[in-house]
Amino acid sequence: MLKDFFIQRVKRGLVRRLNNFKIASMARQVARHEPQPSGAPIAFFKASTGIDDLSWNSGFHLLASWGFRLQGIPVVYFACNAGMSKCVLGTNRENVHKAPPCESCVYQSKTLYTGLRSNDFSRYGESATKVVTTSVHWFDFQSDAQLATAIVNLPLRDLTTFEWQNIPLGVLCLPALRWILRVHNLSDDESTRYLYREYILSAWNVAQKFSKFLDQTKPRAVIVFNGQFFPEATARYVAQQRGIRVITHEVGLQPASAFFTDGAATAYPIHIPDEFELNEEQNAKLDAYLAKRFQGDFTMAGIKFWADMKGLDETFLNKTARFKQVVPVFTNVIFDTSQPHANTVFSDMFAWLDVVLEIIKGHPETLFVIRAHPDETRTRKESRETVQGWVEANGMDKLENVVFVAPKETLSSYELIQRSKFVMVYNSTIGLEASLMGKPVLCAGRARFTQYPTVFFPQTVAEQRSKMEEFLAAETIDVPLEFKRNARRFLYYQLFRTSLPFGDFLEPSVRTTQTRLKSFELDELAQSEAMKVITEGVLRGGDFLLKE
Repeated sequence: MLKDFFIQRVKRGLVRRLNNFKIASMARQVARHEPQPSGAPIAFFKASTGIDDLSWNSGFHLLASWGFRLQGIPVVYFACNAGMSKCVLGTNRENVHKAPPCESCVYQSKTLYTGLRSNDFSRYGESATKVVTTSVHWFDFQSDAQLATAIVNLPLRDLTTFEWQNIPLGVLCLPALRWILRVHNLSDDESTRYLYREYILSAWNVAQKFSKFLDQTKPRAVIVFNGQFFPEATARYVAQQRGIRVITHEVGLQPASAFFTDGAATAYPIHIPDEFELNEEQNAKLDAYLAKRFQGDFTMAGIKFWADMKGLDETFLNKTARFKQVVPVFTNVIFDTSQPHANTVFSDMFAWLDVVLEIIKGHPETLFVIRAHPDETRTRKESRETVQGWVEANGMDKLENVVFVAPKETLSSYELIQRSKFVMVYNSTIGLEASLMGKPVLCAGRARFTQYPTVFFPQTVAEQRSKMEEFLAAETIDVPLEFKRNARRFLYYQLFRTSLPFGDFLEPSVRTTQTRLKSFELDELAQSEAMKVITEGVLRGGDFLLKE
């Protein structure tokens, strides 16, 4: 085991060095071949898209910026050079006082910007149409003593709502803190408060430095990673306060694809025209994808969760036969960046599960199958506030009418859905898929797909509880025809319109959550389908959708 780990580590290090060599070489080619830039620049913000390797979002950042430069559109980069006392990806949960690995991170970033001048804004004047030179601005960290004094003794609840000079630093830092600590419900202890304070101090530093950068460069738009981690959330807030357009990006639904949007990428806003209907070819295309999906043959952000999906075994089927009906309950990862958008009816997912528990105890005739999300135990991203812990703490593993499916169990969710009376979800994508399968879906949190009528989504806790009772008592549940129609339209858009393909330029690395650069000609990138969509979206207010 130790030998395999060592071999894997050596292999990853070698691949990283070779990849960085290729990146630096391509960066020099871009610098040599980009036309003389003109017009107001596009600002690219980089602070949370990787530390010691090329992440997928770092790859999208790099390729999109190269694509603009190759078209003669000026780009200015704002990048971290040990610019935070504590950053999200560099936080050590076991020792929050440990310094982040800035040396490795800055080295990686400097590789991306090979051949660029630093901190040179001399050619920017008051006019936004002057000829400019693409450059990179490195920001460092300077602590604000007055701010540090103001927050040093604040309890956790006050830190969550803390504002400084009209910037809601506490709110901007909260999702990142929950994400890195792998919990939703934070402990009011000194380690948590210390980390929160350092994030607030670092966010304020970003706000000050990025504000100055915006004043100097006067960009036409700012592009950031998803906007949830505090550096990007702060940059987005500062830019929007100035009336500057901000585009966020995330990993798309298809392999090696990106999603760009004017909104919050983790909320996945999509505009689907009312008149849009799938034609025969589009329906066949979607059905082919779903056939693979229902067999577990798919990846999300480089992760393949169901490599060995198996059907429902005889023991499980014998148990279901003893009950009147089956209701699956699909959960989410509590700290995921989708959760701030989801928590509109309930304060969080566990508050919803507490209501579900009351319902379970009142309906012994129904078998409830509680399925934990597979990402709860993903290596290097293990949740510290788990559904399994909640199940055990509430004695649900002792209830006769409950089956708990752990994250790593490969039982087929789709066969389970087929046997269900209705499906309960918080904001999991499986709710959309269950709706596609024609099943009634009771959704408790705002999800990507609830922006269109696809599921039942009561808007208060009382209405949620009432709908659970109604569905359990009903002989049959009438599902509006529009749910399945909208589910198919929404998924089609997610897969084939919003997922911008970068597979000609990026491929999975040794660790599939990371990527490496392929060999390609510069013209292929500049003229690629993805770059055309991004250019249209940023320069001309397009919708960031692929053409049919």
